[in-house]
Amino acid sequence: MSTTFDRIVNDARALGIHEGDTVLVHSSMKSLQITDSPVVVIDALQAAVGDTGTLLFPALSFSTVNQDNPFFSYHDTPVCIGLLAETFRHQPGVFRSMHPTHSVCARGARAEELTGDHILDNTPVGVHSPYRKLPALGGKILMLGCGMGPNTFMHGVEEAAGAPYLLLPEPWHYTMEDRDRNRFEVDHFRHGISRFGGQNYKRAAEVLEGDEVLHGNICAAECHLIDTAALMRRGVDAIRKDPYFFLNLHVNK
Repeated sequence: MSTTFDRIVNDARALGIHEGDTVLVHSSMKSLQITDSPVVVIDALQAAVGDTGTLLFPALSFSTVNQDNPFFSYHDTPVCIGLLAETFRHQPGVFRSMHPTHSVCARGARAEELTGDHILDNTPVGVHSPYRKLPALGGKILMLGCGMGPNTFMHGVEEAAGAPYLLLPEPWHYTMEDRDRNRFEVDHFRHGISRFGGQNYKRAAEVLEGDEVLHGNICAAECHLIDTAALMRRGVDAIRKDPYFFLNLHVNK
């Protein structure tokens, strides 16, 4: 096994990832500054959570599943947010949740439980999504070399808090193709955040306290490890006090 593998496992453990953890990873492969393949990184993170843990990556597809191409395939729709997430999607034992734009891939002890009923939601990060299930499981978010900003879990915080800017008023119609290649039609709401200004999820750091967010490095990547239960609780409180707390621009209120 490569020395990079061992270093990633050790760095992840030092950061606060333990065997049995459920960890959602947002990532930048480039930030690690290694020459090893993305498979080595994924295998090391999987080893850090162990056989009783679960590793998840967002499998977002909003850039390709749109009005011009309203079609999502469990097997064929690529991930649009980076090399590690797209590589993970193709690995053995990975389950993908069914959602046209905000699916999640997972592997490990809770993978099927986390991904199995996302299709029941008609919003991106509804109560059946893997994101929204994380707090009840003691789940963590690893921001690996990408700062605090690109945190899809925050859309679940916004949905839970009833943020007024989040969704477009009318749903879009999609064709879905599931794991068995069966096709069916759904109506789903999409995000409309850009109508009100850009998202500013880096402000999550302002509401978290103490060990609710841990900081460190994995290889050369600056990392943040977030307690999802704390972020859900504190994020909802922040939005209820100021509905536009997590936006850069407060326009068209």
